[in-house]
Amino acid sequence: MGKFFDALEPNHRDFIAKQKIYFVATSSLRQNTRVNVSPKGHESLRVDGNQVFHLDLTGSGAETIAHVTENGRLTVMLCAFEGAPNIMRLWCKARVVLAKTPEFKTLMQKYYPSWIGQQGLRSIIVGDIFQVGTSCGYAVPYFDYVKPRDTLINWANKKTDAEMEEYWCTRNATSIDGLPNLGANGFDDAQRNWRRKLPSIQQTVLYTALVATGVAIGIRLGH
Repeated sequence: MGKFFDALEPNHRDFIAKQKIYFVATSSLRQNTRVNVSPKGHESLRVDGNQVFHLDLTGSGAETIAHVTENGRLTVMLCAFEGAPNIMRLWCKARVVLAKTPEFKTLMQKYYPSWIGQQGLRSIIVGDIFQVGTSCGYAVPYFDYVKPRDTLINWANKKTDAEMEEYWCTRNATSIDGLPNLGANGFDDAQRNWRRKLPSIQQTVLYTALVATGVAIGIRLGH
């Protein structure tokens, strides 16, 4: 039988602290758009009072940021893969704190000091929990935890600040359904400068491609 609570209780906090994976779910208010569910790891979830904090790392998409920016709806789900069965959902009214803003730096110092200096941190999603739900979890299978997967961290560490900003502006500019995202919101002057430079860079790439094509055609005609 499911149970509902207006706030996190001590046993809820203990359960959250033990989990190695959690899921965040968001969606747009627009019709015929996708509901997004993303698995998260690296112990990047924090709770304080009746708030939850999700440290958002750079990835191929940025659906959570786009959806939360649009409407503030966020559900965090955790479930037990060992020990007593349990599923927990945190229903939140959320907001996005973008990287390189003063509030982001403050939250990093308070909740994620060991992450300071890590490349590829895009935002912190701050959720005000308005309801907690728990249910049996009887159908969730057992799994043995092995270790974190460091592939994303290693990928980000190979990027310079400029390369990461380029990635945000070109790969994370909109959601899959076209909602404005990182490219629209921006991060700092460096990123805005990159966005201003992007059309000229694209023109240079196009010009280079045309020159290469012309050379190739000329060589072929010469034969």
